[in-house]
Amino acid sequence: MDHLTRRAFLVSAVAVSGATAVVSSATADSTLVVADAESDERLFEIPVDQGQEVTIAYTHSVERTPIEDVYVVDGSSLRADRSVFHSFGAGLPTTDVERTEEGYVVRGSETHDELLVAPGEIAGHELIVGDERYALAEAADGRVVLFLADRGIGEVVTDGNSGQRTETNTLPTAAKMTDTNS
Repeated sequence: MDHLTRRAFLVSAVAVSGATAVVSSATADSTLVVADAESDERLFEIPVDQGQEVTIAYTHSVERTPIEDVYVVDGSSLRADRSVFHSFGAGLPTTDVERTEEGYVVRGSETHDELLVAPGEIAGHELIVGDERYALAEAADGRVVLFLADRGIGEVVTDGNSGQRTETNTLPTAAKMTDTNS
């Protein structure tokens, strides 16, 4: 399936699940924006609440085991809460690792205004918010940037595809970013 067909399919799927999210999350505190890192084109926007978990899940490129990087909506930032993995290998932490029922866990504390993700088809990067999963590799040709916008849901619906970051808390692309490509 070519990129335009995949993007059209993904946009349709997001629209269907997004309609449900709009109805059920009309009082969301913020909007999680997923945009193409080069063009700033908004690929999709997801209502989120303070304290809500946002997870980037993928398969480790060498170990071929699942990894989940979990962030929490904290004000206008995403706070790293924990990384959960199931094996040790290249690029995975070896210190301050706790063994839990979830797997091996490393606690985080850094906050990020933006997260830069280089989705790959082999890694199968997915964004998980609540019960919804979004295939990042199918949404973009290259890197994506995730950031929070403090906007009302009505504004998201009316100009969510403007391709421009117009909210008052616009963050420069050069702001601190985390690349989760392993």
